[in-house]
Amino acid sequence: MKERRRLLVVGVGSIGERHLRCFQATDRVDISICELNADLRQQVAERYSVKTQYADLDSALAEPHDFAVIATPAHLHIQMAQRVVEAGLDVFIEKPLSTSVDGVADLQKLLKEKQKKAGIAYVYRAHPALAAMKADLDTGRYGKPVELVVVSGQNFPTYRPAYRDIYYKSRATGGGAVQDALTHSMNAGEYLVGPVKALVADYAHQVLEGVDVEDTVHVITRQGSVLGNFSLNQHQPANESSITVICERGMLRFEYQKSWYRHVTEPEGEWVVGYQETLERDTLFSRQASAFLDYLDDFCPPLCSLEEGLQTLAVNLSILESVEQRAWVEPAHYLTH
Repeated sequence: MKERRRLLVVGVGSIGERHLRCFQATDRVDISICELNADLRQQVAERYSVKTQYADLDSALAEPHDFAVIATPAHLHIQMAQRVVEAGLDVFIEKPLSTSVDGVADLQKLLKEKQKKAGIAYVYRAHPALAAMKADLDTGRYGKPVELVVVSGQNFPTYRPAYRDIYYKSRATGGGAVQDALTHSMNAGEYLVGPVKALVADYAHQVLEGVDVEDTVHVITRQGSVLGNFSLNQHQPANESSITVICERGMLRFEYQKSWYRHVTEPEGEWVVGYQETLERDTLFSRQASAFLDYLDDFCPPLCSLEEGLQTLAVNLSILESVEQRAWVEPAHYLTH
């Protein structure tokens, strides 16, 4: 049995609280929290019986910890990750990796120098149905993938009623549909069929009240020989998300809300369920937490590596650039900065 690890959760807003709860559920860690907002810090500490709290990162890093979860707004991720790695901790960074590529190369160099590990919290990677679909796709039985179609939408105010007052209201802090929600779809698509080599995009603010960032996005991609098509909105009544891969000899479809993937190979044939599992509210995040701990214990690679998170960050930035420039963009140019 491995010893319990000492976890520092930096930022305990909604996603930080969820990481805290789900790492706590593994019963493999002892948790401390770092949060600037005193009222929030006290409320969360009491809710989860967290004994050790810090009001600032300097105080937290003066005490011994083994790894940190960075769950602050996205524009702070890299600088905070650098600080915790410099202090000798491994690091798990909430998605997206950042709002720019500034400092990422320095973080990569620091991780290598300190011999520390990093992972990015793209939680779709923890979904067993998506993993089963990828394993089936990778067998080659359906032939070469040729098209990727990703459709997603939900009523964002229902799930995040405070969206007007948090990071979401500004792209500078990681807000807007591209960086907040579509980034999950883009990362999952790259996981299935490979990195985006070129894209063209459009987006607009269509419905959401109280903000002016985009809430509707369309993206066309080239992912090697695969043609990709992504659409997402954050205002429709139905909560739905599907990822379809069309291959030479069949097609596979993952549906998030149904927690299944299906496949079909014959014209007018019946869909066959390849995997289905009933998931509770925190199941994916608990699995993600366990997977990261397994990675720290050298049992497996990370679900999403820093390099894969950087690739998706380059895609996020390329989407924003494409709309501004009204042109095709190649994400690779962000990776050479």
